[in-house]
Amino acid sequence: MKQKLQYLKYSIREKSLIFLTYVLIFIGLCILFSASKGVITKEGFFIKQVLWIILGTILLYIFRNSDYRKLEKLSYLFYFLTLFLLILVLIKGQGRASRWINLGWFYFQPSEFAKLVIILTLSSYLSGRDIGKFSTLLVSLIIVGIPFLLVFKQPNLGTSIIFILIFLGICYISGMTRKQLIGLFLVFIFLSPVVWIFLEDYQRERILTFLNPMRDPLGKGYNLLQSIITIGSGGFIGKGYLKGTQTKLAFLPEYHTDFIFCVIAEEFGFLGVLIFIFLYYYFLNRIWEIICNTRYEFGRLVATGIFVMFAGQFLINLGMACGVFPIVGLPLPFISYGGSSLVVSILSITILSSIEKYSTYL
Repeated sequence: MKQKLQYLKYSIREKSLIFLTYVLIFIGLCILFSASKGVITKEGFFIKQVLWIILGTILLYIFRNSDYRKLEKLSYLFYFLTLFLLILVLIKGQGRASRWINLGWFYFQPSEFAKLVIILTLSSYLSGRDIGKFSTLLVSLIIVGIPFLLVFKQPNLGTSIIFILIFLGICYISGMTRKQLIGLFLVFIFLSPVVWIFLEDYQRERILTFLNPMRDPLGKGYNLLQSIITIGSGGFIGKGYLKGTQTKLAFLPEYHTDFIFCVIAEEFGFLGVLIFIFLYYYFLNRIWEIICNTRYEFGRLVATGIFVMFAGQFLINLGMACGVFPIVGLPLPFISYGGSSLVVSILSITILSSIEKYSTYL
């Protein structure tokens, strides 16, 4: 009887996480459909997103009952495969930034999958190890540092920042000492001039423009200024679904990817933004509950990494749109257009579902 009640409790909690996930996906589809009605966008990307959702749902259905603990040993294989793909994308990458591999009908972005692979590999390595030892911390830095440098070289500053946040989040939960944290912070401060030197010109311009948007209002500062204008134009209740003008008339570029939050703000206003933020908060809170209730160290570290990945992208994306953070090119999980990001997000939910199952029931 007790076992049945425990399973029923798990089933309800698991379904609530998946339900919240698909609520966010549905919202994203609605916003993308609206974005597809702009003067320079086509419905093709909306149809592709639907197909990616179908693929992700199939993967969720296939793997939702799998034991996530099998990934602990497989993580190193995935890690070296990911390194190979990140090197390959530097050689044969598509676009101004070498981030995508052209596979014909779609573009594959290895850096998106690298986020999840780093979470699995770092969690696997730190499980049962003392992060307080210098050797353990050093190897952890190497595990994250190699893909970090490869992604930074693409260049992809946004994903590189997420790698750092994932590293700090997992190491902190693993027991990183205050001295280690302060030491890493000092090293970062010391190396920041070197990082600045290796930034691309347009990345340096983005940071300078963030500090002073009027520095180049019709050039590098245009996106940021239009983003703020678009958000403000929504007022309290918004202009109405499909009635956005700043986005539909393409005053704001990239409004179906990096700046999709602006579409929500313009069409649904301050009230719609509050509801959306509340939904995302509740979604993240469910992941935090999984972290707190997980018995296995590997599962707890993986869940922490996924939590940091979602929370980091959410906060940075909204920060970019509102002018709080520099524009670094990060999608809003489940909302922005992008197949690789969406599939990785759904796979992450699949793993979380398995973690909850094997931590509370089995």
